[in-house]
Amino acid sequence: MSNVKIAALGGVREFGKNMYVVEVDDVIFVMDAGLKYPETEMLGVDFVIPDMSYLLENADRVAGVFVTHGHPDSIGALPYLLSEVEVPVFGSQLTVELAKINVKNFDGSKKFDDFHVVDETTEIDFGTAVISFFSTTHTIPESLGVVVGTPDGNVVYTGDFKFDPAVGKGYKTNISRLAEIGTQGVLALMSDSANALSSIQSASESEVSDKIFDTIADWEGRVIIASAAGNLARIQQVIDSAIKVGRHVAFTGHDMDRIVKTASDLGKLRIDDDKMIIRPEEIKNFEDHELLILETGRMGEPLKSLGDMAKGRHRTVKIKDGDLVYTVTSPTVSYETIVAKTENIVYRAGGIMKMLSSDLKVSGHANSRDLQFMMDILQPKNLVPIQGEYRELQAHAELAMEVGMLPENIFLSKRGEVITFDANGNLEPAGVIAAENVMIDGSGVGDIGNIVLRDRKILSEDGIFIAVITISKHDKKIISKTKVHTRGFVYVKNSRDLMKESALKVDEKVKEYLAGDSFDWAEIKSEIRDTLGKFLYDQTKRRPVVLPVVMEVRQNDFRQKRHFKNKKKVEK
Repeated sequence: MSNVKIAALGGVREFGKNMYVVEVDDVIFVMDAGLKYPETEMLGVDFVIPDMSYLLENADRVAGVFVTHGHPDSIGALPYLLSEVEVPVFGSQLTVELAKINVKNFDGSKKFDDFHVVDETTEIDFGTAVISFFSTTHTIPESLGVVVGTPDGNVVYTGDFKFDPAVGKGYKTNISRLAEIGTQGVLALMSDSANALSSIQSASESEVSDKIFDTIADWEGRVIIASAAGNLARIQQVIDSAIKVGRHVAFTGHDMDRIVKTASDLGKLRIDDDKMIIRPEEIKNFEDHELLILETGRMGEPLKSLGDMAKGRHRTVKIKDGDLVYTVTSPTVSYETIVAKTENIVYRAGGIMKMLSSDLKVSGHANSRDLQFMMDILQPKNLVPIQGEYRELQAHAELAMEVGMLPENIFLSKRGEVITFDANGNLEPAGVIAAENVMIDGSGVGDIGNIVLRDRKILSEDGIFIAVITISKHDKKIISKTKVHTRGFVYVKNSRDLMKESALKVDEKVKEYLAGDSFDWAEIKSEIRDTLGKFLYDQTKRRPVVLPVVMEVRQNDFRQKRHFKNKKKVEK
């Protein structure tokens, strides 16, 4: 039996950040390179990407990256991988064009150009494995699943998928192709689990289209649509509805113009009347009832941009009385708090906020029946649920057992956990590889860790307390007594006694430390930090970040200053 291994660098026990490794003998095939948006407690973090150190260490063995669709959870981390190692990227025509936009926006990868367009008729022989593809239904055209053909059976990666017979051209799943893959024998199925807990049938795209049209047609003021940039199916429905009711459409999302142009040039997005599309700066030239503003935000996440509109911070649009803010894509569970806060500030600004998901069950991911249908067609020997929180992976496993799969043939993996197959083709653990979260903050890649996040959290809750003291290490004495400063901890004017007592505590501790035989800069700062931290907690029951600043007057400088003072006295 060939040596086949599977590992998740992201996308398991979390939503987004999809990146999976399939190894056949010594050749590595990478499935997707996605990002995820930060959770609420990740203060200041823009987004999170997978730990790619395993791929960088084994770059000579990576055959390529196979991206399934054009959403950030599939292509968002590509620039960071390609800036470190040059490996070919394979995807459908639209996916490749969207990936190029992403890659060329990043300085480290802007020169990369090793892209290859594939479709479900493509087969690529890499020697140890043959890679092929199959069409899937998702919220963006030309989504593909990937098949890694090995001598011992296929390893199938579904990517994001659902089943919907009512979708248009470019979105349809090829059921006969799936049946063909199943008859070849499926060693392992790596299947999307994001909607595994739901047995409710999602609304068809035709139902969604009708609902969007009705909502827009009934509104008298401006309509502001919030949509993920990659949800081209929804964007198409919005544009169609706007043109039918005679509204001009302005795109205000980051990179939205380029995404729309790319999709239009490839025939994946149809605009029946180009004259109805206007530039953001032309919004002021039209009456409210003539306008529809489509906001997709940065990296395809529009909620923050809606908040900026409500607060008057958006570069183009400010929400006002009579505006309808209509969110047409379903946010993830981790975004529910942000949705509630956004809704609140939209109402405060005078707008009304509605959500498509309040009226219809919409999802780009397979529900429980779809997942069982996929298993029924492919008849996999083993199942590796991916893409989803643990509860969703577990629900997927239970669905598999309902259709006859044995528990020992289902593996709920953790990030970095490697699985392989024994001589009988059954799953077994095979160690772990590095797979931590890598946080992106501005231009910083991976320089934000748990300690930094912890400090940011404390700063946001209890503020900072700074103590500055000047000493002479040589003479073992305090030259300038402690001065204290604070931000976000207490109101200084009402806490003068606390500030004075804090300074005295530091003076006492430093004097006591200098009287000792040893001296260490880290140790004296630690002593100050501990003393102040305990005192401030005892007084306020708060724990601010305590920052001790200990400055030294060097011996020569101190003597010069003392000599200068004495000289002035003599002159007098």
